[in-house]
Parts: sequence; C-alpha cells; structure tokens
Amino acid sequence: MGIASINPATGEVVKTFQPLSEAEIEKKLQLSVSAFKAERKTPFAVRAQRMLKAAEILERDKEKFGHLMTLEMGKPYKAAVAEAVKCTTACRYYAENTERFLADEVVETGAKKSFVRYLPIGPVLAVMPWNFPFWQVIRFAAPALMAGNTGLLKHASNVPQCALAIEQIFLEAGFPQGVLWTRFSTIRECGRRL
Repeated sequence: MGIASINPATGEVVKTFQPLSEAEIEKKLQLSVSAFKAERKTPFAVRAQRMLKAAEILERDKEKFGHLMTLEMGKPYKAAVAEAVKCTTACRYYAENTERFLADEVVETGAKKSFVRYLPIGPVLAVMPWNFPFWQVIRFAAPALMAGNTGLLKHASNVPQCALAIEQIFLEAGFPQGVLWTRFSTIRECGRRL
C-alpha cells in the first residue's frame, strides 16, 4: 500500500509514495550507523556551521515550506510560515550552545580526577505527529545532530513531503547522507530492526 499526500481542503491526492522494501530499510539503517561513526568524531564547530546553514535555508525558503505544510496538513499559511521561522531559532540555539551544554563536568570525589562526559549514543528513532510537521522534527533533530547522533525519522503518514523537505534541508546544509533520513513504512517495521 502506498502513502499519499492528500490536500485536506480538497481531498485531492497530491503525490503518492511507496514504502521502503526490507532491503532498502536495512540499507538505510546501515547508512545511519556508518554516518554516526563519522559524525560522533566531527567537531562541534563543523556541526554548528552546518546547523546554522540549516537555519539559513529554513529562513530563505520559509514561504515554500509554509505552502507545503498548508498543502499537506491544512495549517493556515501564516501559521505555517511562522512555524518554519520558529525552526530557525532552534537550529541557531543548538548551534550556539550545544558544545557548552555537553562540556565535561568536573565532579569532586576521592579520586585524582573525576568528571561526567556526555557522548553521542548513535542513531535515534524519532516518531513524529502531524500537527507541527516541521517544528516537532527540528526540535528533535537540532540537539540530536549537534550532539553527534544520527536521526531516523518516522513522520506522520499524512505529511511525507514535509519529511522529505526536512531531510533535504539537512543535506543541503552539509550534513552527510544518513545523518537524518526519513522513511515510508510503519513504526512496527522500524522498531523491529533497531
């Protein structure tokens, strides 16, 4: 069964997509793991530069993204454009603050030196709702990617074009293939493989 992008105002099927095959899912999961192995070693400054570029793209194309949200899920256009702009603040916030948030914390103990260190954990599965199709994803992706993780996005099935647009934003911003990818399948299938 395909996944459809349907205009809720008219009922028109705008575009259809096929779910990924078993082999395609496995390939994308392995790509995410490979991307993680590289990203966890990428300096904060490089990730921050990419995240700031993502903010620029969101700002530059806010009308396009607003139109897409309106088309797929019926969000009023003005609110949809405002949602795209709100996403720029999250990208900038985490680009500017994540290194400080994740800095080692010295802990007083009886040992010569003790500290808490925050490390990336790997591919993170994000299951997202439809009502804020850009904001919900960006508020997950910005801190996760800045921390050196990769993201596997299972977006709501009624906003597949929004999901693809977000994936494209991060690619255009310079994040490598596999750092954030979306898929068209069920959460049951994704969870089974992780």
